[in-house]
Amino acid sequence: MAETDITSTVSSNLDSVQQDFQVDSESTEQYGNQNETYYDQVYWTKWFGYYRQVPEYSALIDAKATWTVGKGFIADPQTSFILNSLKGWGKDTFNTILENLIRTYHIGGDSFAEIIRDEDGQLINLKPLDPETMRIVVNNKGLIKRYEQKGKTPKDVKKFQPNEIFHLARNRVADEIHGESMTEKVEWTLQALMEVKKDMKILMHRHVKPMRIWSLDTDDPTEIASFKSTIDKAHDNTENIYVPKGIVEQEVATVAPNATLNPLPWIAELRTELYQQARVPQIIVGGSSEFTEASAKIAYLAFQQNIEEEQLYVEEQTAYQLGLTIELDFPASLENEVLSDQKKDGNSAFQQNDTTAGVGQ
Repeated sequence: MAETDITSTVSSNLDSVQQDFQVDSESTEQYGNQNETYYDQVYWTKWFGYYRQVPEYSALIDAKATWTVGKGFIADPQTSFILNSLKGWGKDTFNTILENLIRTYHIGGDSFAEIIRDEDGQLINLKPLDPETMRIVVNNKGLIKRYEQKGKTPKDVKKFQPNEIFHLARNRVADEIHGESMTEKVEWTLQALMEVKKDMKILMHRHVKPMRIWSLDTDDPTEIASFKSTIDKAHDNTENIYVPKGIVEQEVATVAPNATLNPLPWIAELRTELYQQARVPQIIVGGSSEFTEASAKIAYLAFQQNIEEEQLYVEEQTAYQLGLTIELDFPASLENEVLSDQKKDGNSAFQQNDTTAGVGQ
């Protein structure tokens, strides 16, 4: 008979196996003491793959680029004449060139365009380049020394002086010699979103054509293979199946209702996190996650500040690197309307809540 003495009870030590979350240490990719330090965008193909294959991600990247360019650039007649003559790869305009570069630096952190001038130094074209082929070279003081464009062979390298490349390096941190990719920051969310969507696709297929378990009155491999071929073909074509009575049994491999988690709330949560991480409200790309008109306006206004900061960066870089002053026109502002609504409402709900919360304290 088993021992049942209560004093023999022991406890586990979960602290030894359950550890607190810890962040891996990170260091900036900075210049060194050597004469030259290189940076190659080695993850471009992977990050570009997310843009091409995840619809939600491409939608928000396109939205940021489109809204940053807005209604296009505003400039004096001489500057407008110069910029309107730029053709990029042959069918571009200055607006589409900018949109391309903005889209690219959000995906990979950096975007590059070759500055082409005539003999008099007049800007005649701005040609976007593939980030994967570009190398940033800095000296031992951390200043850009040159750019290199890699070709098909190691010897096939084209070198550019700093003033020959229009380079947008977004969200640099400390003394890093390159921009920061948005894709890298949201990669986990993108992976989780696509994984659960893939699982959901399989689940929906199983609802329409459930998996079945067949019990055959034979162990002959040839007979089993023949039966399998017949059943699979009939299943794919959604046809009836006729078998002699008593030699085959089948049952549907089903899962009881509510036996598994509903993936739809998790998909919605991941999408919300993705747009929050990218600082793009879902209403910008046609979503409707905001509950009220007021909350939608506030989200839009916050997005406007983000886009105007992007526009300021592009305007400053255009002036610094190209020597041309432009202004990017924001598509549509709600700032005046929000201020007008607050003025009409008098004391806002936030003020009333604050007053109520202070009673009795």
